[in-house]
Amino acid sequence: MNELESVGLSTDPNQLIELARTWGYTVGGRLLVAIAVWVIGLWVIRGVVRGLNTVMEKRHLDPSLKPFMKSLINTLLKIMLVLSVLGTLGVEMTSFIAFLGAAGIAIGMAMSGTLQNLAGGVMILIFKPYKVGDVIEASGYTGTVKEIQIFNTILNTPDFKTIIIPNGQLATNSMINYSTEDKRRVDWTFGVGYGTSTDKAREIIANLASQDERIFKDPELFTAVSALADSSVNIVVRAWVKSPDYWAVYFDMNDKVYKAFNEQGIEIPFPQVQVHMSK
Repeated sequence: MNELESVGLSTDPNQLIELARTWGYTVGGRLLVAIAVWVIGLWVIRGVVRGLNTVMEKRHLDPSLKPFMKSLINTLLKIMLVLSVLGTLGVEMTSFIAFLGAAGIAIGMAMSGTLQNLAGGVMILIFKPYKVGDVIEASGYTGTVKEIQIFNTILNTPDFKTIIIPNGQLATNSMINYSTEDKRRVDWTFGVGYGTSTDKAREIIANLASQDERIFKDPELFTAVSALADSSVNIVVRAWVKSPDYWAVYFDMNDKVYKAFNEQGIEIPFPQVQVHMSK
C-alpha cells in the first residue's frame, strides 16, 4: 500500500485528475467570489464615506470631527469586509470572532476611562454644547475654550493658565456656557449705611448706568433694596450688557459707584462690633 492509499486516496490517475479538477473549481470559485466581494465592498465603502462626508458638510459639523468620523467608519467597514472575504473563502470564523470579542472586552475594560473620553469627545463635536472661543464653566474651572480634542478640551483661564478637562466629564456633568447668548445680566449688591437715603443711592446708581453706553436701555436697569443686613442696607442692581462687555462693565460700575458715594457723602459701611461695658 502506497502513501496515497494509506490516507484513503485512489492511485487511479483519472480519479486524481478529476479530484484536482473538482478541488480547483471549488477553490477557484471561492477565490473569484472573494475577489468580487472585496472589489465591490471597497467600492461600497468609498461610496458610504463620500456620503458621510456630504452629510457632515451639510450639517456644518466641526472640522476636527470630519477626519475622525471618516477614518472610524472606513476602518470599521473594512474590518467587516475582511471578515466577509475570509468567510467566503471558507475560513472558520466562529472561533476567530469569539477571540476578537474576548479581546475587545478585555481592551474595553482596560481602557474604560479613555473610551468614555473618546465617546464624550464625539458627542461634544456632534451636538456642540460649546465651541472654540466660548467661555464656559465646568469641573470647577472657568475659561475660554482654546481647543476641542477627541479626548480632552483645553481651556485658557483669565490668568493665562491652561486647563485640560477630559471630555467624559464635560459630556456627563453640568456645564455653564456663557457665550451662547449675545447678552448677559450683570448683578451688583451695594451696601449703604443705616440712615442713608436709599432713594438717593439708587438715583446715583441709575445716573451712572445711564451714562454707560454699554448698558442696555431695554431691558431697563433694575434697582431695589434687597436686604437689611447686619451692618448695611443692601441695594441690588441688575443691568443687561453684551456678553463680551460683562466684566468690563462690572468692574467699571464698582469703581464709579464707590467714587460717587464718597463724593455724595453716602456711607459705605463695613462690619462692626459694638462692645458695651458695664460696671
